[in-house]
Amino acid sequence: MEFAYEPVNEDIRVVVGVDFGTTYSGFAYAYVLENKEKIEIVVNEEWGNFKSPNKTNTALQYDETYRAVLNWGAGALSSEPTKRKRSELPKPIEYFKFYLGDDVLENKKPKLPQEITFEKAITDFLREMGKTMKEQIENSWPGIDFHKHVLLVFTVPAEFNENVRIIMRKCIFDADIIKSLGTLNLQFTTEPEAASVYCIDKLKEFGVMNVGETYLVVDCGGGTVDLTVRRLLAGGRIAETTERTGELCGSTYVDDEFLNFLEIKAGKSAVKILKEKHYDQVNYLVHKFFCPEVKIPFSGKENDFKIIEFDIEKKCPALIQYINGTERDQLENDEWVIDLDFATVKSFFDPVINKIKRLIDFQLSKCPNCSVLFLVGGFGESRYLQQMIKEKFGDKVKISIPPNPAAAILKGACEYGLDMRIIATRVLKWSYGVMVYSVWQGSDPISRMESNGRIKRFHLLACKGTEVEVEKEFSDTMVPINADQTSVLFQFFYTSEYNATYCDEPHVMKLGDFKVNGLPTASSGLDRSVIISLRFASMENTVATAKSQYNGNVYQTTFSMK
Repeated sequence: MEFAYEPVNEDIRVVVGVDFGTTYSGFAYAYVLENKEKIEIVVNEEWGNFKSPNKTNTALQYDETYRAVLNWGAGALSSEPTKRKRSELPKPIEYFKFYLGDDVLENKKPKLPQEITFEKAITDFLREMGKTMKEQIENSWPGIDFHKHVLLVFTVPAEFNENVRIIMRKCIFDADIIKSLGTLNLQFTTEPEAASVYCIDKLKEFGVMNVGETYLVVDCGGGTVDLTVRRLLAGGRIAETTERTGELCGSTYVDDEFLNFLEIKAGKSAVKILKEKHYDQVNYLVHKFFCPEVKIPFSGKENDFKIIEFDIEKKCPALIQYINGTERDQLENDEWVIDLDFATVKSFFDPVINKIKRLIDFQLSKCPNCSVLFLVGGFGESRYLQQMIKEKFGDKVKISIPPNPAAAILKGACEYGLDMRIIATRVLKWSYGVMVYSVWQGSDPISRMESNGRIKRFHLLACKGTEVEVEKEFSDTMVPINADQTSVLFQFFYTSEYNATYCDEPHVMKLGDFKVNGLPTASSGLDRSVIISLRFASMENTVATAKSQYNGNVYQTTFSMK
């Protein structure tokens, strides 16, 4: 499917910041006044029959045919286990955002039913959240045309590749949140970038508002942890100083450690069968027992800790029938109660927190003069994580945990939409290039030479790690191959490496196609060069332009979606 970007709509009245998360999702909104000032940013707390601060669960409950969504958000999750047989509804679907990440292990991705692709799950969830979004906006400001007057800013993890925004744009369109694929009423920003915008005001607490001061934002979510270092510029604008980093080590990995512990106590095969046949009880065990009773209250202070009784008969009765051997003998002797002591609970956190500390170490090593470390995100509310970061880095940098860190990304995305000029520079996470047909050389593999004596190469336009100013363009001049050629197809690629030789190398990924039609013919044949440019004014950096040096015409871009 192809789409072209539309002109920017100048009649924006409301900005909505959206955080589509691995475990929780939410949105915040603010009205844009005529004098360009803004009212207070409102974080949505109404989710149908449920009221929840900041966010709701990223979860779906389908009917038996998988054609209709019966419940979503918190309503999709199971209630307390019972020995009575429930109606045979499909198990709820969660964690489908993991499919957007190239580096996510397969065993971390949920097993989706044949009828549901991850794109459909994302679309269906966004459609339901979009209904709530439209209702809140239209009730707050009657007369608002959601598709015309609202600017949407969606956040994406820093470590996800460029195609994620293409997939998300298509899902948002299919969810009827936008009316055309190419609308610029939809913008993207990374999660740490949104958090960094939110943290600007918090710098006042430390009196480090001097131009040139740097701060590190550590955004700890459910699936991902993203880090970025920013520098304060004149006028309150922000520059990115180091390449964004991140890893899959969010709070859900603490849940995984708990389930791994359960495998040791009950047997790996027993827990495996439980997950396959009784997902509702696994769901309840994690969301209604482990998170509220174990994970969230844990402070890491042993003198404040009391042993927690995990009663399998009450919390997960279906598991008992699958336990055999010595595990069954031990649990029967313990009356099906497992004591979770301090050391055990601490062991659930430590592997995950150690990864986060290594990420912070790496960023601070690249920016030793960092003034403040901001800890945000849902996992940022963990008192044990806070304690560990303070102990490890408190003597190197001032540490700030803003009030309600789970809302930082929502509010930051909204702030960014209200003034996208606040971001002055970004550091490129990828290297960008275009495919060129150059003459085959003797040092090239003979197998790559085509019938016309040419070879397809990766031609670098912009190198990763480069700090680029907003509106900065990376350009180069291209010429047609044939004298009678009237169109040119430019194929753009990106890579995690600093450069590439060929476009089919494993680390090279397709960014998009850009076809320039109507190339004028000329008696000079090949003397009709075209300047192609990539511009990084926003996260929508797939936008390209082409200008003919023969007649000065500027050509519009068209990208192929995959």
